[in-house]
Amino acid sequence: MEINDLTAAELRVWRAFPRGESVDFRTVDDEDPATGVDWGPERTVRAAVLRSLLLNGPQEDGETASLSLAGARVTGMLDLQYATIDHPVRLRHCYFDEVPRFYGCRLRELNLSESVLPGLTSHAVHVEGVLRMTRARFLGVVRLGGAQIAGSLYMEGAEISAPDTQEPALQLNQVTVGDDLWTPGLRVHGQIRLNGADVGGSVNLNEAQLSHLGHGALDAETLGVGGHFLMRHARVQGWIGLRGARIAGRLDLAYSHLSNPGEAVLRASSSTIGELWLRKGPPMEGTLNLRRAQIEVLFLEPEMLPDRVLLNSLTYTSLTPHEPAERRLPMLERDGDGYVPHAYEQLTAAYQRIGDDHAARLVQLAKQRRHRGTLPWYGRLWGHVQDATVGYGFRPLRAAGWLLSLLAVGSVAFALHRPQPLKADEAPPFNPVFYTLDLLLPVISFGQEPAFAPKDGYQVLAYVLVLTGWILATTVAAGLTRTISRQ
Repeated sequence: MEINDLTAAELRVWRAFPRGESVDFRTVDDEDPATGVDWGPERTVRAAVLRSLLLNGPQEDGETASLSLAGARVTGMLDLQYATIDHPVRLRHCYFDEVPRFYGCRLRELNLSESVLPGLTSHAVHVEGVLRMTRARFLGVVRLGGAQIAGSLYMEGAEISAPDTQEPALQLNQVTVGDDLWTPGLRVHGQIRLNGADVGGSVNLNEAQLSHLGHGALDAETLGVGGHFLMRHARVQGWIGLRGARIAGRLDLAYSHLSNPGEAVLRASSSTIGELWLRKGPPMEGTLNLRRAQIEVLFLEPEMLPDRVLLNSLTYTSLTPHEPAERRLPMLERDGDGYVPHAYEQLTAAYQRIGDDHAARLVQLAKQRRHRGTLPWYGRLWGHVQDATVGYGFRPLRAAGWLLSLLAVGSVAFALHRPQPLKADEAPPFNPVFYTLDLLLPVISFGQEPAFAPKDGYQVLAYVLVLTGWILATTVAAGLTRTISRQ
């Protein structure tokens, strides 16, 4: 590039480069770079000039060269594919006519903050420091797949819209970020792809607005995060995919509105998460999929649950906040897989770990009742008997109530209509209470039942008492066995 070929604006940038000085063409600080299409030659710099500066620009002894440009219109394609740039590149508040290309480029630092671009092609870019795109606006796809960023990636307040493409709007698949992925307030119309990405610090998507209804708004399968994944006060239309993700800290979805009606809204199956926070937000619209997930602390408020969940093989160590079993059980009844015994066992174990044995028993009772619906008719019938008599062993005092009621009925009936003795000279004195006990209690005998024989309807009553006694004895034994096995 010959210096005589430069315009006045380009010459100003050329002379500032070797001394690392900034060039700012803005007329006011709050100028909107979206109006850059109308900027004249006094603020226009050709991309070829910038490329020539970064690859073969002039140097001055004792100075650190850098490209620091603000408020310029960049015409043509800034093509730095496979280049190695030893200078910081700061192109802030600029307007780009064409998509810059940094494919396979090696940079010390890249700053595109508050600029307006038709897209970005930066697959496999290497950045030794940080990559800043704070409040940048992209009117097309941002491609950063396979990028390696030693520091942090900043995209707070950025906006990406790619309505005319089928590929993800923000491509961060296989990216490696040494520190944080810092994107609070990010707005994306399309999909964010984070498949296989590795973030050494935290991911911050607080107050983000992601829109891709009916499709994946955030696809982060097998994502690895060394810190937290924060998504508080966010609004997401479309599903969030975290299948196989590994999040060492907290996955925080508090205060967020998650919507993908009729389909999955959060896919976190087979993931490993330190803490999952689902609280203080409206009910999720769609299906919550936590199959095979492993979570240390599940912070789940029932109000945020959707109408359909998938919890098969979900494991968690702690469930908070502490809620009565009646508030937690509807979650298990909404399982799209139907009756899932493992989900009831997990909830029981969570209550037992905090010493709430009453809630644990209620969960087990609900499990038996749910299981009853999967049995054939005769199994359901026997289940109803066990439930009515002793609550499947979790309410053993019911048996005593039934026995006392039947004892009272039998004692009054046989006192009013004394049965005839089989052998009048050998029969003991008749006692209606002990006669009824003889009928009700199998094995135990007070000598009354074999000595007297009721007639007509009272013989039917005797048969009913004998049959009921055996049923009560069997259900009590089953309940005791279940209780002992739980201990």
